[in-house]
Amino acid sequence: MLINKPQRGVWLYGVLWLCFLAPFFFLSYGFANQYASGLKDVPVIVFAWEQYIPLWAWTIVPYWSIDLFYGLSLILCLSKHELRQQVLRLLSAQIIAITCFLLFPLRFSFERPELDGFFGLWFDVLMGFDKPFNQAPSLHIILLVIIWDFYRRHVTAKWRWLVHGWSVLIGLSVLTTWQHHFIDIPTGLLVGALCLWLFPLQGFSPLRIGRQSFTTKHLKLGIFYLCAALGLAALAYSIQSWALWLFYPAMSLLLVAQAYLLRQPTVFQKQPDGRLTVASYLLLSPYLLFAWMNSRLWTRKHAEDSFILKHNNIEIYLGRIPTQQHARQYQALFDCCAELPHHKVEHQCYEAFYSLDLIPIQHQQFPEAVARFNHIMRHMTQQTKNSQTQQQQTQKVLIYCALGYSRSCSILIAWLIDQGIVASPQQGLALVQQQRPWVVLKPAHLSELEQWQKQHEPNTFSI
Repeated sequence: MLINKPQRGVWLYGVLWLCFLAPFFFLSYGFANQYASGLKDVPVIVFAWEQYIPLWAWTIVPYWSIDLFYGLSLILCLSKHELRQQVLRLLSAQIIAITCFLLFPLRFSFERPELDGFFGLWFDVLMGFDKPFNQAPSLHIILLVIIWDFYRRHVTAKWRWLVHGWSVLIGLSVLTTWQHHFIDIPTGLLVGALCLWLFPLQGFSPLRIGRQSFTTKHLKLGIFYLCAALGLAALAYSIQSWALWLFYPAMSLLLVAQAYLLRQPTVFQKQPDGRLTVASYLLLSPYLLFAWMNSRLWTRKHAEDSFILKHNNIEIYLGRIPTQQHARQYQALFDCCAELPHHKVEHQCYEAFYSLDLIPIQHQQFPEAVARFNHIMRHMTQQTKNSQTQQQQTQKVLIYCALGYSRSCSILIAWLIDQGIVASPQQGLALVQQQRPWVVLKPAHLSELEQWQKQHEPNTFSI
């Protein structure tokens, strides 16, 4: 059922961490409950339709089961790194939730009838330490997101449906046991995703400052998204009711603002295969939808890819981020877009240099970007040689960003200079514009290319 065996001795560290986290959970949770119960007036956020939610006593079983899965998730970690990230996720979940309970206490407003029998006993145990407070965000839902992400990665594909199904039951149980109002669930989902996002299993922390030099463009775009986020949050707070959903896009835009202010494309957590993490999808979906629609609207008159040149029997195309179906016509993809996901086709060669939208690629970044494009071109050249029969097979590679206008074009021009195909950024731009005339690089893009070219040694090995 489990995919791999853990490293030797990791489970013992997991037990030690459990001995710390379990008391911390109950002590901090109980403290927040006790604090709220001593307040004179604790507000309620409940929708009228919630009165029709049934009380299903049997769902106390999946509700309680999260405690077992919580403990096992620490013992079943495969490595010390995974254990550390799992501990940090669970610890941050507790700290964020308790902070919210203390700053914005809420209470559950329905009176649960007396229950007897086996299920009634479990309700009595629950009420022994729980009170109708500690509502939004639901700590139960926060932990569920973290634990679901853990077990879905640790089981084989044929058992994954069981993880998903039981997780749905646990999520449903917070309503059908009359422990939480609806508002607690989406807020819990967002905080749970935030904990996953803060402590990724692959790549760098999204709070790490990027390697780009800070420019006025970073500042302007960061402030723009920050103001948009604060505006939506203020609107949600003042109107409330249905407008509370505006907190979701507000949080999404706040993270985008962070990406620009920290110069960090890893905020989007795009993986080496082009996919985003689950946390990114949950947190950034409003922005992702906007960014995708924007890419389609700006390129609606020029949706086609542009053939730029043929090099060593490899046709190079420049275009916008493709759909999965459209990408099937290419044997290789070079992705320059950090903010939008792409699921590559099986057996398709994929390489990437992720960069932020509207930010010119800087001269110190071109060596890595060109090296990565050279890597994919060498790979394609080798494939072409291996597949040669009586007639040489032509391979196609697409280099793209969101629109196919600036980021991907800049990297392509740098590669053309590296290969000696053009002698300057201006010549490279002219070559691209012969096939894609709507591409216009701004002086800032050309300036960065010129600075890189001055420091660059021409490639003596042409692909």
